[in-house]
Amino acid sequence: MALNPFFLQGTANEQFLIQDLINEHLKIYGVDVYYLPRQVIDRKTILKEIVTSEFSDNYLIEAYVNNFEGYGKNSDVLTKFGIKSTNEISLTISKERFDTFIGEFLESFDDSLIILDQRPREGDLIFFPLGQRLFEIKHVEFENPFYQLGKNYIYELSCELFEYEDEIFDTSVDEIQEAMDDVGYITRLVLTGTGSTAGAEASASAAVTGQIRRILVTNDGTGYTEPPSVIVDPPLSGSTAVAVGIVTYKGGSYSLKEILLKSTGSGYTSPPKITITGGGTGASGAAATAILSDTAISAVTLGVSSLGSGYYGNAPIVTVGGPNTAYAGFTTAVLVAIKNPLTSGIGSIYIRDAGIGYTVGSAATITIANPPIISGIGTFIVDEQITGQTSGTTGRVRSWDTDTKVLRIVVNSGSFYPGEIVIGAASSATYAVVSYNANNVEQSGTGADVFENDDIETAALEIIDFSESNPFGEY
Repeated sequence: MALNPFFLQGTANEQFLIQDLINEHLKIYGVDVYYLPRQVIDRKTILKEIVTSEFSDNYLIEAYVNNFEGYGKNSDVLTKFGIKSTNEISLTISKERFDTFIGEFLESFDDSLIILDQRPREGDLIFFPLGQRLFEIKHVEFENPFYQLGKNYIYELSCELFEYEDEIFDTSVDEIQEAMDDVGYITRLVLTGTGSTAGAEASASAAVTGQIRRILVTNDGTGYTEPPSVIVDPPLSGSTAVAVGIVTYKGGSYSLKEILLKSTGSGYTSPPKITITGGGTGASGAAATAILSDTAISAVTLGVSSLGSGYYGNAPIVTVGGPNTAYAGFTTAVLVAIKNPLTSGIGSIYIRDAGIGYTVGSAATITIANPPIISGIGTFIVDEQITGQTSGTTGRVRSWDTDTKVLRIVVNSGSFYPGEIVIGAASSATYAVVSYNANNVEQSGTGADVFENDDIETAALEIIDFSESNPFGEY
């Protein structure tokens, strides 16, 4: 049987009246919140999983807070991964206000950026100014009340405290940017924009004979956790050579890598005895022999005023000018630069091979490679991608301090190398890395109730010894 035609089921004027009353109610008892639509930047092609998204637009809209007594109870949960904050709020917004004020703008976006523009959607964010926090929409109820007078008038948004992942924020709203400034896994790059090239000079003399050309390690030994003392026996007449040991760690053990010369000495008529002592508890087995030359570089002088700066990461390569090519069997010397551990300059230059054919007048010019960068340029832009030119590691800029040259980044794809150059994709800013702290987790503000996790981990390690084969029992 048909409905009674004499009773109306909701005229347009009645629907307008209800919507206007709801709008007025929200304007009186509601609070202003920012609606941030999620724009998809990168998405998996098969599972359609959103890998990277951006929040660059914001819309101010009034909303009624349904749970006016505060966040939901039992919102701080102790899980096996630590303390997790799951604060929830429920908001009611006007359907008409959203459709006309926000929906029309979302329709202008490309379909690949905005997945749904007809209503609020799960995954979008709400900035709640009362708590200076961001909440993620987890569910949208758009049929409650259920078609009152034949129409729906509100959206009810169930929101949960937002957990930062790989999102990019560029909303131009200071409150939102400040709330997100320290959110997520943030690491620091200390950069440098200035450097200077070091310089050195080599000396050679035809009057000096019986020099040690190089010391060859014949047995690298084991257990050398620190540089051992290398003693070169003196000649019968002349000066004693001075050498240092360099250790290495490979194959799961420490050993003697090589022996370098500080000076080649003179007057050796036969290879002297090389004595290796020390090197740490249990170090033993290393042995070496000396090789002589009568026309080698005798010493290397590193200019005090030319120590250079900006040498981070690996030590620079040192190139030596060729010996006198007229000398039979000439061999180019090989030098090794050692960085000063307290500065960014060169501390010393050792001789790996003093060469053959270096006589008075031969071109023993020493050239030390430039630091990674002589002069940095540009200013990094927030949220732009930076790339390490050696490691290939990428990251997103969270902040850049021009004075201290500290670059704070998120969404790292790996680790940066000290000494490598990083370049901003949008700004083309170029600087060299002084140091990189991969374990610097700085979290505060939105979704950052995790500080206690470090304390919990420390306390747990005092209770359970995971170095035991079975930390939970006696067997």
